[in-house]
This record gives sequence, C-alpha cells and structure tokens, in this order.
Amino acid sequence: MTRILCVGAAVVDFVFHLDELPDRAEKYGTDRAVVVGGGCAANAAVAVTRLGGDAILGARLGTDSVGDMVLAELRDEGVDVDNVTRTKGARSSFSSVLIDMNGERLIVNFRGEGLVLKTAWFAGIGELGAVLTDTRRVDAARDALSLAKTRGIPGVLDGEAPIDPTLLDVASHAALSMQGLRDLHPDLTTEEALKQIASDHGCWVCATDGANDVWFTDGQRIEHVPAYQIEPVDTLGAGDVWHGAFALSLAQQAPERAAIEYANAAAAVKCLKHGGRAGAPTRTQIDDFLKERRDDNA
Repeated sequence: MTRILCVGAAVVDFVFHLDELPDRAEKYGTDRAVVVGGGCAANAAVAVTRLGGDAILGARLGTDSVGDMVLAELRDEGVDVDNVTRTKGARSSFSSVLIDMNGERLIVNFRGEGLVLKTAWFAGIGELGAVLTDTRRVDAARDALSLAKTRGIPGVLDGEAPIDPTLLDVASHAALSMQGLRDLHPDLTTEEALKQIASDHGCWVCATDGANDVWFTDGQRIEHVPAYQIEPVDTLGAGDVWHGAFALSLAQQAPERAAIEYANAAAAVKCLKHGGRAGAPTRTQIDDFLKERRDDNA
C-alpha cells in the first residue's frame, strides 16, 4: 500500500450541534453531541487509511487522558502512531466545536501546553509515497517537507493561516485555504496571488474555498476545478479529508487536476455525514458518490 507521512496537529474535538451558532453570551443546550478525534494531520491520516493507504503520524501529545483518547482512536483507524511524541507533564490539544443546521462550524482550539514534536525519526522511515504537513509546527513541517524533497516525492503543505513563507520554498505542492492565500497576499486577486507564490517559491499552488471552486497553477495559467454542489450537514474535517485524499492521489501518480477532482469528491462525501472525521469516506463510498453524479448527469 502507498504510505503517507502526515505531520502536525492531533486533538480531541468536543462537537455540539445547534440550530444556529450563538450570537450572545448565555447558556445553550443540545441533544446532539459527539466526542471525536480531530486535528489537521490526524484527520488527514484517517482519510488516507480509509481510502486504502498507509498513514504514519508525526504529532505531539502529552501523557494525559486527552492524549490517550487521541491515540486510541487513531490506532483503531489503523494509523501508525508509534512515533508520536508524548511529553510528560504536557497538556494535549483539544477543541470545542459548534455546528449549525447548515453544517457550518465555529471552533475554539486549546493548542496544548509544553508539547514537543520530535522529527529525528523521519530519516528512518522506509518507502514513502508522499509527505503531508500542516503549518502548526514550522520546524517539524520544514523537516517533513525537506524529507520529501530529498526523496523526490510529493511534499504537500496544508496551508492554513498563519503560513511561514519559508515552508513554501521546500514544498512541492502548496494546497492553501483561501484564508491562507489572503494571509500571504491580502492585496492581490486569487489568480495574482497564486501566480506570485508559484513565481516566488517555485512550487505548484492551489487555493481551496469550501463549497466554491479550487483554483490552481498550470504552468503560466490559472485553472479551476468546480466543487460538488451538495447540501452539507457537517463540514468539520472536510478540508483535512481533502488534503489526505489529495496527497494520496499524488502519491499514486495522479496528475494534479485528477487529484483535486478526487479530493473534492472525498470532501463532499464527508460533508454529507455527521461526526467530524468520523464521516471520512472509504474509496467505495467515493466511487458510489461519483457514479450517482454521472448517472444524474446522463
């Protein structure tokens, strides 16, 4: 199977479903809630395993009960967590997530305390198809992308703001959120910003925008791939699933446009299910979704 190294955040999400997101300070109640693992890298790793790949996680946790919860769920999903750094006395990261009836979410994240992410073990990893890293720990992200560059495999940066521009110098592929793109170039249009990043850093670049199109560099041109139009019930983790599916597709030699199309389908299927990353799809579920779309358009 294709192996992907996923580096970055691993947390627990405490998810509450409400009719509307709060607009004032008072008590709210719900009869729909779930506790599920989260974090960009951890979510992407689960997406990789459910799509038939092997995922190795590089993340940082404490030796607390939250860290135990994170690792137990990831092991159940088949993610290799043997080298996750656990620091005695540190506090693991967790989030409170509110989701409204339209699937939109509000997230408050405690980023942890006293955490360390060791990377010396990266060099001892065997065959890899790609590396995927978020921007949470710049030093670890740089080490991961440098490993990919040395091995001549895709090194994908999941570009959420804030983004250290030096990471773009070692990434082969920068898959930025629209917020991340605006953080880097607030005064440029989407097309201008993508061209500027590609020119300055020599990497392939795309910008994802939720339910809207994905824009990407294709030589000197800017192209786009439409997002699938659905009625989402839960968007939590959709971007992370997108990045996991995208990195796995690249590792399996798919061209960038095809990788985007597949990642768009993976994210869409995830958004049709409640429970954050618990809704990450299998390859069969994506194939069924795409077949239904083809049949509807026939």
